Amino acid sequence: MFKFSIITDWINNLLHEWMPGWLATTIECVAIGVGLLLAYALLALFYIYYERKVCAAFQCRLGPNRVGPFGLLQSFADMFKILIKELISLNHIDKFLFALAPYLVIIASMLAFAVLPWGNGLQIINFNIGIFFLIAVSSIGVLGILLAGWSSNNKFTLIGALRSGAQMVSYELSIGLSVLTMVAFAGTMSVPGIVEAQSNLWFIFSGHIPAIIAFIIYLIAGTAETNRGPFDLPEAESELTAGYHTEYSGIHFGFFYLAEYLNLFIVSGVAALLFFGGWMPLHIPGFDTFNHIMDYIPSVVWFIGKAIALSFIIIWFKWTFPRLRIDQLLSLEWKYLLPINLFNLVLMTLMIVYGLHF
Repeated sequence: MFKFSIITDWINNLLHEWMPGWLATTIECVAIGVGLLLAYALLALFYIYYERKVCAAFQCRLGPNRVGPFGLLQSFADMFKILIKELISLNHIDKFLFALAPYLVIIASMLAFAVLPWGNGLQIINFNIGIFFLIAVSSIGVLGILLAGWSSNNKFTLIGALRSGAQMVSYELSIGLSVLTMVAFAGTMSVPGIVEAQSNLWFIFSGHIPAIIAFIIYLIAGTAETNRGPFDLPEAESELTAGYHTEYSGIHFGFFYLAEYLNLFIVSGVAALLFFGGWMPLHIPGFDTFNHIMDYIPSVVWFIGKAIALSFIIIWFKWTFPRLRIDQLLSLEWKYLLPINLFNLVLMTLMIVYGLHF
């Protein structure tokens, strides 16, 4: 399988040969930043279109079909529309925190976005505690949501922010324990190390029952963490208008909108990394010809394909199940998911100690 590190190392060596080290590093950082922003924007536009089409299929509709062939340009039209919308200035708000909140949400998702392994040797942030860093930076987003609700000086936004804070802090425990279960199985917190450990068989197959339980809990908790239905209580339209971003307009509202879709991709990408081998092709021990054929599919295609497939399941949740009440939402986490997760972590530990895995 092709290694993208060959290209990146060649570019790095070329730049350092022709210019000072500080200038080469600056150019590399700017190029990576621009590439990250471009991928961020394009993925968000794709996911907006993707969810509209999936939603339409569930509701026996056509979805976007006017702007461009098959409605492909509808997301771009919406993007340009929101870019030229007026930023409405409000009285009686904390202007600094109100403006800061959407940027915190965007920064959190961008940092988590950068940890994901897009392909073989194609990763922006790579160090030996990558999973720990991913969990840490993904927790910053809740600060932006709480600031947005509080600084808006509106009872609906404050209630939405408090709901979101309680929900995200609660379900982060289940996400963390699910991730910890698979980290214990992999024996490393390095993102490339976790992917390489699945070179023979993906963890969802080799991890037996604990891996399947961890995957199911992660998928439920990840859906709640992104504030998507049926866990979209923080922005329940029938109760709180638009929740914590009721008072936002223009590009500031667009930041929250973008972050929601990118968080969907990040949750799906982490699930692909931990349970389905990330960019690693499907390899079955003993089937050498099949494994060799799978290696011809580019690693980027494997990772993005897995993430989009898992995103479909999360979108399926939203357009299938009714919204939970706040007491039901918290009971599900504290009374069911958390105890099951703790038991599953012990089960995985026993399986590792006694070698009861492939």
